[in-house]
Amino acid sequence: MENDTYPAENAREMADLVLDKHADMVVGDRLSSTYFSENKRPFHNFGNSMVRKCINTLLFRNDIKDIMTGYRAFSYEFVKTFPILSKGFEIETEMSIHAVDKNMYVQNVVISYRDRPAGSESKLNTYSDGFKVLRTIVRLYQTYNPMGFFGLIAAFLAMVSTAFFIPVMAVYLRTELVPNFPTLIVCGFTIIAAIQSFFIGMQLQTILQKNRQDFEMNLHRVANDKKRLLAK
Repeated sequence: MENDTYPAENAREMADLVLDKHADMVVGDRLSSTYFSENKRPFHNFGNSMVRKCINTLLFRNDIKDIMTGYRAFSYEFVKTFPILSKGFEIETEMSIHAVDKNMYVQNVVISYRDRPAGSESKLNTYSDGFKVLRTIVRLYQTYNPMGFFGLIAAFLAMVSTAFFIPVMAVYLRTELVPNFPTLIVCGFTIIAAIQSFFIGMQLQTILQKNRQDFEMNLHRVANDKKRLLAK
């Protein structure tokens, strides 16, 4: 709520959703209200829209309305099970993806956004921090959906190999000769790399499933710890 850009009057509503409705994360949604009219930095507007599109539609498919907002409320369980691996402005993206991947209960609260007062400066660097956020999205997609990540690499390599192999095969069928041995060799190595990428994705997906099982057990332990603390 630095520089009065986030309205403090919504804090009670957000806290009540955690305490009374058992939400794991409550997101202060600026983008559904006044953000695009109040924010005078067009690249920030574009960046927020692009990040929301990437995470909500293309990669993780969820309904978090504002991925980059810093106005949030969390449950005890979320705080105790969220591994902080990022720093700076990437952490909002990591919190959002963690909640989606672990099927946590997320609520959106529409808030009014007020642009920064004259004379105040944003800590956000549009280009460098924007690049860090996009890099974080790619890293987390690899971590949370390895089959999708390495499957895309495998599909791309397989298509490249096939595209270069077809002319070689056409010449061979017509002349029974292979004049382009270097191309044929590169195609062979490329398809091997595609197969390796596919099986790497399968192996990591199996490990991920085991990690999710371990997370559920840890979540039960944290919930029991919370009950003991409340009973004291």
